[in-house]
Amino acid sequence: MGRSRIINWILFSAILILVSSCHVGRFFYWNLADVKDCNRFPSDTMYPGQHIFNFDTMPGNILLSLPVNFNPNGKYPGFEIFLKKQKTIAFMIIRKDTIIYEKYFSGYDAHSILPSFSVAKAYVSALTGFAIDEGYISSVDEPVTNYLDGFKDERFEQVTIRHLLNMRSGIKFNEGYFNPFGHMAKFYYGTNLEKYTYNLKVKALPDSFYSYLSCNTQIIAMILEEATGKKLPDYLQEKIWIPLGMESFGTWNYDSKKHHNTKSFCCINATARDFAKFGRLYMQNGEWDNRQILSESWIDQSTEVANDSKDSQGYSYVYQWRVKDDQAIFAKGILGQFIYVDPEREIIILRFGKKAGKLNWPLLFEDISKKASSMPLQ
Repeated sequence: MGRSRIINWILFSAILILVSSCHVGRFFYWNLADVKDCNRFPSDTMYPGQHIFNFDTMPGNILLSLPVNFNPNGKYPGFEIFLKKQKTIAFMIIRKDTIIYEKYFSGYDAHSILPSFSVAKAYVSALTGFAIDEGYISSVDEPVTNYLDGFKDERFEQVTIRHLLNMRSGIKFNEGYFNPFGHMAKFYYGTNLEKYTYNLKVKALPDSFYSYLSCNTQIIAMILEEATGKKLPDYLQEKIWIPLGMESFGTWNYDSKKHHNTKSFCCINATARDFAKFGRLYMQNGEWDNRQILSESWIDQSTEVANDSKDSQGYSYVYQWRVKDDQAIFAKGILGQFIYVDPEREIIILRFGKKAGKLNWPLLFEDISKKASSMPLQ
């Protein structure tokens, strides 16, 4: 073997070791998060039950046009061209339980498993509501240390579940997605989430201000598993996957086979139609098949603005959801994953993509919802 080949082999081996053992190596090897990540990390599976819920469908898609502010100088000759140019992989509109628009791109279809990224945070919120309904958790105003005793920083005694839900915990955490040495890279690419979480510190008085931190959701998930005695994917399957009649299996990624900590701040993967069923649960105030499966009081708490928390686009943030002035709500992921729910117009809109771009997608959804609500169902 020549010297150059030996050097190349050593470098290749070093890269493999780095990728497998270090979050920094994974960051540089895989680069930023993308839609293939659902297959890159190990995952648990949620299986559908015997009863499957199916939305009604129209013979064809409704005709949609872009509002002028989203189509400067007629740049996009059609709505589907706009979606494609914006790197959309799935777009769906449901009105009164009927799919009136459904389109997939880049080789994806109705059976494709799509990554949720931070849309998963809304699921963790819902599971918190279920745990309170069932008495596993007494109140959102309990301190996290009532359930978790591994924090090294005693100031966690002041942090409550409500603080975590509303992203007002005061925890020191770098959410930056472009820093390979920051907290977010370690949480996303690392292999021992529990260790990273317990090493966190509190830097400010809880409830002082809003700061979007994925570690908040991770702590909620750890509380849920401690309180219920169940792994998060199992609890999701029990309370949401089977009761809502999911038609396909879903997955939830975890950090490593050795530690098996669910990446609860992201990483639920499912079909677009199954994601839509979760939106329908909130559309119907927690009711499903004429049965209240998630308390209406939890839905109310999750959709009522109770503080000055606002995200980077100015939308109110409550219990891992964004709330608009017209009372529509949406869950959002980093690459432009959205579950948008407009209860007043009985509209659900899903958009999943390879990137979000610089668009104000919720503003577009509002325009679509207004137009679609007046169209006849064929």
